[in-house]
Amino acid sequence: MVQEKQMIAPFAPEQIKKNNISFGLSSFGYDIRLADEFKLFEARADCVIDPKNIQEDSFRYLRSKVLSIPANSYVLAKSLEYFKMPDNVLGMVVGKSTYARCGVIVNVTPLEPGWEGFLTISISNSAARPVKIYAQEGIAQILFFESEQNCAVSYRDKKGKYQGQKDITISRM
Repeated sequence: MVQEKQMIAPFAPEQIKKNNISFGLSSFGYDIRLADEFKLFEARADCVIDPKNIQEDSFRYLRSKVLSIPANSYVLAKSLEYFKMPDNVLGMVVGKSTYARCGVIVNVTPLEPGWEGFLTISISNSAARPVKIYAQEGIAQILFFESEQNCAVSYRDKKGKYQGQKDITISRM
């Protein structure tokens, strides 16, 4: 289905494990990779995080092959893959067990029918020590759910605010 509908680019048609955290096509999903772009949360101590008014200067943009997330903090990242969701497919994202066993929590909202773009991925370090994450390697798995019919109103139809995103995107109102 993914190849037929050109849903993922670049697409790895098999699971790649060569001395890295695996990525590519798995038994019932697709393991996505991290790009080498990050927004590390570094707000002042008195900052209150408001999802209705996220301050861009609360993040430090950086490019790196390896990033250390401070203890009890988080980073926004970007998927290496670009997605084009058909109007009859929903994608749900779950973290990989390799990272979960280190206290890393991966959060991505559903890939709605009709949405396209690079994913913005929130990666939290719930551990009491810093933890490393690796660009060009697996971070999460997407499970795809296909319906026999198209959705009534797609993300594209709604003119969703994150449609076609190319960069790491903070919360928008």
